[in-house]
Amino acid sequence: MKNKIITTGIILIATSIILGAFGAHALEKLVSENKLRSFEVGVRYQMYQGLGMLLLASLMHHFTFDLKAVFRFHLIGILMFSLSIYGLVLTPLLGLNLKMLFGPMTPVGGLLMIVGWVVLLVKHLKNKTNE
Repeated sequence: MKNKIITTGIILIATSIILGAFGAHALEKLVSENKLRSFEVGVRYQMYQGLGMLLLASLMHHFTFDLKAVFRFHLIGILMFSLSIYGLVLTPLLGLNLKMLFGPMTPVGGLLMIVGWVVLLVKHLKNKTNE
């Protein structure tokens, strides 16, 4: 599990840097400032989640409970959140209107990321009371 979390964290961080550079150098000429700011939010949260996963992996030895659910909430959450933002910004450039698909995904993805952290907190606190 630790390798999966580390690998995922590194991939999220690397791709957020790539997408951030893409946004700063290519998108600024193609989309409005408001859409560029939205794109940057997706990139920023992807970076946060990647760093969070590396932190989680480095602290795994402190947890005596399974982290699969926490990992899944984080991964599905960030994919839904960031990818939906990228889709909302980029698909109009392709002449597509997928707002009905991507629009609802963003808040659900954000909620899943929050749930991932809350589940970790609850498991940690529950585990501490059992010690």
